[in-house]
Amino acid sequence: MLVIEALEKSYNKENKVLKGVSFDLAPKEIVGLIGASGAGKSTVGRILANLEEGDAGSILFEGQQLVKMSAKKRRLLSKDIQMIFQDPYSTLSPRMKIRELIEEALIILRLEPDKNKRLDLVKEALELVSLDSKKYLERYPHELSGGERQRVGIARAIVCNPKLIIADEPTSMLDTSLRLELVALLKQLNEKRGTAFIFITHDIALTQNFCNRLIVLNEGVVVDAGRTRDVITHPTHEFTKKLIHALQTLEAREDINL
Repeated sequence: MLVIEALEKSYNKENKVLKGVSFDLAPKEIVGLIGASGAGKSTVGRILANLEEGDAGSILFEGQQLVKMSAKKRRLLSKDIQMIFQDPYSTLSPRMKIRELIEEALIILRLEPDKNKRLDLVKEALELVSLDSKKYLERYPHELSGGERQRVGIARAIVCNPKLIIADEPTSMLDTSLRLELVALLKQLNEKRGTAFIFITHDIALTQNFCNRLIVLNEGVVVDAGRTRDVITHPTHEFTKKLIHALQTLEAREDINL
């Protein structure tokens, strides 16, 4: 589905964020993009979501070259590539009701001209993220908890029925129990709809039972890649080994507390 080759991005001469990043993604696959803050993982996501432009490299999506694609054609592809953002507080307009927030993409992308059919799609998206449409349609974001807001963010991404969702640290502002709930929800969407995911996170623990493969970024370079179990059990790069050690230390502490 997706082939990224030699992707580069700089914000200035001293700050080269991506240094030839390459990886691929199969249909319905879940790939974890792991790295510390500043590793470049969110930049990859933003370039894929057409929120930024890369400086060099190739991005093929279902055989179509996204780099240098016309704005009109790229906009049409927005239906198939959607993004879930990290902060559920700043990404939802406080002036819009939940119904309007989810419906917005259908209107902008002209996916459904019929108002009643749009409402049906909004209700379906809410139900898929375990929010009662009767209860939430007319509410405003400030009336929702952090976990509920993030579910609305997911509903906004899935209402277009995309083939690929880029989830950029979607659980980082939630507590542990809500993190696990959100990951389970994304897994369910993958199984029900066949949606592929690029799951961007610094928390390697969340990827263990969720991601099919891991891509580890360090200072803008892919330093480890492979099936999740293989990367976790046989890391090859020193940075990945540190991540695994931190995970094992955390699990050991939890066992002691139990």
